[in-house]
Amino acid sequence: MTREFYTKKISDNIYSVGVITKLTDIKESQNIAFETSLFAGPQAKVDLNKAAPGMNYVVDYGILHFIAAPLFSVLIGIHKMVGDWGVSIILLTVLIKLLFYPLSAASYKSMGQMRELAPRLQSMKEKFGDDKQKMQQAMMELYKTEKINPLGGCLPILVQIPVFIALYWVLLGSVELRGTPFMWLDDLSKPDTLFGNLWFLPLGPLPILMAASMFLQTKLNPKPTDPMQARLMIMMPVIFSFFFFFFPAGLVLYWLINNILSIAQQWHVNKKI
Repeated sequence: MTREFYTKKISDNIYSVGVITKLTDIKESQNIAFETSLFAGPQAKVDLNKAAPGMNYVVDYGILHFIAAPLFSVLIGIHKMVGDWGVSIILLTVLIKLLFYPLSAASYKSMGQMRELAPRLQSMKEKFGDDKQKMQQAMMELYKTEKINPLGGCLPILVQIPVFIALYWVLLGSVELRGTPFMWLDDLSKPDTLFGNLWFLPLGPLPILMAASMFLQTKLNPKPTDPMQARLMIMMPVIFSFFFFFFPAGLVLYWLINNILSIAQQWHVNKKI
């Protein structure tokens, strides 16, 4: 049975909502009653489940719903134990980082090895100049001799990307974070504006720390031999940091903790190498 839902503004703070549907034929002297329910409120999963079975699917996590929904359940479980949403986000980030520790270690090991080879690769580039074919052959021979997979730093990270994107949507769409304070933050669902605003840019310590962590992480990565790629590596933290000034504080907190843990793990692997 097809249904058409509609909303209409009547006046200030007064709205009309309804549903249009085709009814079955009513015979003479026959009475048929139809009932429908309306839920008006925030998309809190607990309230949605109470309203009707399956209403929790109203919360849209996109195509990664099969990953995002379990992550949200874990986040809810952690919150029930600690009672603080900021601490819950930190603990969930740590839990995910521990889960992917072996993959991250393999990735950072490969990047650390590439960092050690950077001076030799630069020397080879100066030696072969514009002869890209000889440069490529020399690079492949070097990777073979040192037993390094140049893609080894990328593949483990690619496996983790869907989980991090899913958690991004979980934190972005969690109405439960509204009005929840954490440390100096008044509301985890709003940008950090402790230092006020610079024109249109909200300023707070959380996105500033986030930007600093991205720059430090870039310094730990192997420097590309291509000058254009090297410039892009420097520009990426600047571009990403700009957007994080407008993101909800809870989301920035997640990325900051993830970056700090990544930096610690990458520094440890680099030191071993």
